[in-house]
Amino acid sequence: MPLDLNSDLGEGFGPWRMGDDAAMLDIVTSANIACGFHAGDPAIMRRTCELAVAKGVRIGAHVGYRDLAGFGRRDIAIAPADLRDEVLYQIGALAAFARAAGDRVRYVKPHGALYHAAARDRLLAEALVAAVAEAEPDLALLGPADTELERAAQRVRFVGEGFADRAYTATGSLAPRGVAGAVLSPDDAVAQATTLALSGTARTVDGPGTVAVSVASVCVHGDSPAAVEMARRIRGALDEAGIPVEPFS
Repeated sequence: MPLDLNSDLGEGFGPWRMGDDAAMLDIVTSANIACGFHAGDPAIMRRTCELAVAKGVRIGAHVGYRDLAGFGRRDIAIAPADLRDEVLYQIGALAAFARAAGDRVRYVKPHGALYHAAARDRLLAEALVAAVAEAEPDLALLGPADTELERAAQRVRFVGEGFADRAYTATGSLAPRGVAGAVLSPDDAVAQATTLALSGTARTVDGPGTVAVSVASVCVHGDSPAAVEMARRIRGALDEAGIPVEPFS
């Protein structure tokens, strides 16, 4: 089965930059572009969309809580209706820059704390799905499979995602970043990406054995110094394993 390779990009703000987006766009097939709430600004959104289009990479809206100071990784109390509108706002903003660059937004992926909250809270999941459905009827939703987010996604196409560079718990959720071993080394990330693709499993950080992770796309975070080389090695390992790397959208 083909596998998509995605990365979170466009996560700078003003003069501050995170990661090497141009280099990462030479490797991945889908770009989750920050929409200005957890990171990103109009100039960065425009530039990242233009780079993605030039390199033939699919554009996705990486939506998050309105939390620039916390990079969208803090839990925010928000009413479901407000979350729906804030997600719709972010999708619309990126869609304008994608059109200006000659393409369109193909999918939506929640970021950080919103990703985890929507996975466990049905009301937040339904609000996020409602925004995706209202934005464009053919948008896909990228997120963790077998969660409230997937169960709420009755009106949109859902695509399961796994993480190459993050450890899992025995319940199938990502280990919190503060837990020892939660962020994998490049060697372990390459091995995990291949295992996710071949067997749909990942090693657990809180006990022996593995856990099932249903994936059609694997994420490599773009915010570490070794991110580009890690992504390049993962792409090479998938090629060697005979796994086609293609966009899902």
